[in-house]
Amino acid sequence: MTAPKAAPASSPQSGEVPEADRLRVLLRTPAYLKALVFSALIGVPVSLAAFWFLVGLHQLEHVLWADLPEALGLGAPPAWWPLPLLALAGVVVGLVVTRLPGAGGHVPAGGLHAGGASAAALPGVVVAAVASLPLGAVLGPEAPLIALGGGLALLFRHLVRAPATPQSTALLGAAGAAAAIAAIFGNPLVAAVLLIEVAGVGGPQLFTVMLPALLSSGVGAVVFTGFGRWTGLETGSLTARFPTAPPRLDTGDVVWSIVLAAGVGALVHLVIAGGRLTAALVAASPFVRTVVCAVGAGGCAALYAVVTGRTPVEVASSGQATLVALAADPHAWSVGVLLALLLFKGAAYALCLGSLRGGLVFPVLFLGAAAGVLLAPLPGLGVIPGVAAGMAAASAAALRLPVSSVVLVVLVLGNAETIPVVILAAVTAFVTAELLPPGPPLTPRRPRGGRVRSGPA
Repeated sequence: MTAPKAAPASSPQSGEVPEADRLRVLLRTPAYLKALVFSALIGVPVSLAAFWFLVGLHQLEHVLWADLPEALGLGAPPAWWPLPLLALAGVVVGLVVTRLPGAGGHVPAGGLHAGGASAAALPGVVVAAVASLPLGAVLGPEAPLIALGGGLALLFRHLVRAPATPQSTALLGAAGAAAAIAAIFGNPLVAAVLLIEVAGVGGPQLFTVMLPALLSSGVGAVVFTGFGRWTGLETGSLTARFPTAPPRLDTGDVVWSIVLAAGVGALVHLVIAGGRLTAALVAASPFVRTVVCAVGAGGCAALYAVVTGRTPVEVASSGQATLVALAADPHAWSVGVLLALLLFKGAAYALCLGSLRGGLVFPVLFLGAAAGVLLAPLPGLGVIPGVAAGMAAASAAALRLPVSSVVLVVLVLGNAETIPVVILAAVTAFVTAELLPPGPPLTPRRPRGGRVRSGPA
């Protein structure tokens, strides 16, 4: 390919490329074109691995919380049921953290991370996630999926003996993570936007990361959607569908959504700070304190079941299935039950954030939805706008990714009528959380066989 006749103001001979021409030059680079092709190719195996990983988690959770209690003649899980399961989760995760490379992935209280993928850390990530999520950890699967997708992408690069550079490592890690995480959100757009915002890049670098991530997640969406239909198995995608159509927004919905978002943002910030404090305490004695925190989370679920007479699964879980039940019949939840749920699940969430392995998204979305249902009786505030505002505020305050939070909540709710309150709530909660004093920094640690890892300050 010959160079264009009209030379730009800053010629290639000067060693500088104008800002407007950088993307065009990048797209003509053979190395970047090869990265795009490889991103499309790895989307297929990574998505298949993510699909079966999620199916395994979903099936194991059903066995532990439905089939096993019934087989033992207990019917529904009794109040004490979370205690032995989460104790086992704490033991396994504690062993992974202290003995396997990568320490089972990053501490959830540190937020979502797009970088640092490693093929050597994959076994620990998978074992820690399998030990945490089905056994009742108040965490979601998105963080292990990011690590799984990025690590598999780099493993495939090693298998085909492709050249390894810092740029290709970043690109392929983001592409693999996007392909994997698209499986749980049920939409490749969420995966691409989330990975772009987590990466924190802009300008031409934005497109550098976006194109491989979008391409890989798009290919992966075709794979896992079709594969799910062929097998008849479910991964448990995150959705919340209300039985009634959302009402037209009025002044009360808008005003109350801003007030609700400020309050939810402040409360979620405190919960995340509690998770970081838990992580700092666990770092001093990882194995013992991981077990103690896991049992504490199980105790929160047991106390909730004793106080409310409801199932402990509503606390000892990611909240994915409970969110569907909450959206299907929000009026079935009394004020007392909602208050107890927010208290005990919030405490269990903070304990799991600093000790077990998983992601932040699922539980915080449920906590935001529960807060929205609790405050929906306020004059002028409807249930659906309240839930939309609560979910957007909680996710923005926890993730500190306002754009991703808006896209995620809109797609989870499946309607466009609540977009204005979703945006207002996300921005309000994000600003509120940013203006509050930051929580304690995570203590840097040196995992076995790896580099020093720590959460962001």
